[in-house]
Amino acid sequence: MASAAGAAELKSQGFLRIGDEAPDFESKDQTGKTIRFHEYINGSWAILMSHPRDFTPVCTTEIGRVAQLKEEFAKRGVKLGVVSVDSWEDHAKWIEEINRVANTKVDFPIFDDKNKKISLAYGMLDQTHLDATGMPLTVRSVFIIGPDKKVKLIITYPASCGRNFDEILRVVDSLQLTYNKKLATPADWTPGKPCVIIPQVSDEEAQKEFPGFEVVSASCKLRMYKP
Repeated sequence: MASAAGAAELKSQGFLRIGDEAPDFESKDQTGKTIRFHEYINGSWAILMSHPRDFTPVCTTEIGRVAQLKEEFAKRGVKLGVVSVDSWEDHAKWIEEINRVANTKVDFPIFDDKNKKISLAYGMLDQTHLDATGMPLTVRSVFIIGPDKKVKLIITYPASCGRNFDEILRVVDSLQLTYNKKLATPADWTPGKPCVIIPQVSDEEAQKEFPGFEVVSASCKLRMYKP
């Protein structure tokens, strides 16, 4: 159970929804360099994700996996950022161990959030995962942010469940495909598979924009199109 101070902290944190502007912040990364987040992403797609603590087992596997996949994120033009309630000095020491364990190189910023300003702004603090003093730690959140700095997707996992980064790459592909097109992606979609024409598009408009589409269900407006 959270301490009185922890409960107050949880109550004071922000709440983000899809479509909100991602809060800007300034923080040191693992090298001690101060970075302003909006300047860092600079009109690119971005992912900001949090983890509970440095030097913990699941977090070590996660950040190592992100580093192994950084070329996949780069191909999609996605800038990466990670945050937890640890100091930048702790991040620097931890990265050495991640690099060894995962045989990789972490070179994206892991932000210092010892003062919890970032976690509070993004609503990342977890009421179910506390430190020894009853203060909340950061949950496993993923915020995918578009070039307009708006939040496009939020996924939150409990501390016991490591993230599936194949799924995170998949949703990036979906978001980027549908960002400027009147399309949506159906259940279990993966790149290369047919998409769904959104219901707001009339059949007449669909014939012009998406020639050759297939009507699977007229009553459900289920119209499939392969880009």
